[in-house]
Amino acid sequence: MNTPLGNAPANASATPSSPASTAPAAAAPIALPVLPRPSADEFDAVLQHGAYMPLSQFGIIDVHGDDAASFLHGQLTNDVQHLDAANARLAGYCSAKGRLLASFLSWRSGDTIRLLVSKDVQAAVQKRLSMFVLRAKAKLADASAELAVVGLAGDVRRALSGVFDALPDGVHVQVDGAAGTLIRVPDALDRLRYLWIGPKAQVEALLPSLDGTLKRVSPAVWDWLDIRAGEPRITQPVVEQFVPQMVNFDVLGAVNFRKGCYPGQEVVARSQYRGTIKRRTSLANVAGELDAVRPGAELFHSDDPGQPCGMIVNAASAQGGGVDLLVEIKLAALESGSVHLGAADGPALRFLPLPYGLPTEV
Repeated sequence: MNTPLGNAPANASATPSSPASTAPAAAAPIALPVLPRPSADEFDAVLQHGAYMPLSQFGIIDVHGDDAASFLHGQLTNDVQHLDAANARLAGYCSAKGRLLASFLSWRSGDTIRLLVSKDVQAAVQKRLSMFVLRAKAKLADASAELAVVGLAGDVRRALSGVFDALPDGVHVQVDGAAGTLIRVPDALDRLRYLWIGPKAQVEALLPSLDGTLKRVSPAVWDWLDIRAGEPRITQPVVEQFVPQMVNFDVLGAVNFRKGCYPGQEVVARSQYRGTIKRRTSLANVAGELDAVRPGAELFHSDDPGQPCGMIVNAASAQGGGVDLLVEIKLAALESGSVHLGAADGPALRFLPLPYGLPTEV
């Protein structure tokens, strides 16, 4: 059986009885637009002061029902069963081969578990997950039309204090208020970052109150900040390309190696414990503009031009020029020589330090 995101997990407990008769027709793929390069003022607003940006590149899946947590616990790479109301967690969703179909930020909102996901994979992921609900008391719904997602970065705490009674005091800590949910996410370039998710009409009514102290900037700035935070996002061009460790999800806390089974779990665990992780994600910059530097593009090493050594995971226009990248790459390719985009004589990548350390592979 094929789905829009590849073969269904080989898991007898999660095999739908007659999906052809119950599953809706696949939605047409949604391509994320290539966002124009932000202006210098937009980058400066984040780095020198504070800014907010409505984030149209994300969608939200709501999972309701008595078995919502246990159902997701058996599907995702992280522990959802013990997800509490004070914390958010990264998680991946894998094929039976352990390759990532999607990445999520998950959190609780009352009795609902919410999944923030790249909008271009949302429909296919939501359909696929729904096929495995079976007898579980869980229902998935697209909440993107009802909820707004806003990113805030820089010196934003005073402005947020006018909207929320309390602010999260740690990464992936969340607080709920009358205006919705506020989640602190990893810093980028030593600047604080938050996600505000709330009822669309209410959020849009409150946003003008931020304009006195914060600048509204392009959502492309958030993509750049995610890259500088070293946090990969699975979008349509890279679906089924990476085992979680290849995009550093083990380091970022998106994989729980003590939880029970989920699709691809054996592959992910074997990669972790047998020392077979020979590829990781690194931060880099390359000359050019975003329309010519896209996720899924292959990378080539100067000493081995005949076969690719890596792939672009995410790309965003960079403040200092060119495009900043998260690239999945053979660790051996970083030891000598140079890495190039598209071909061994293509633009050379300049590698930058990640904001976190990687384990030493053996």
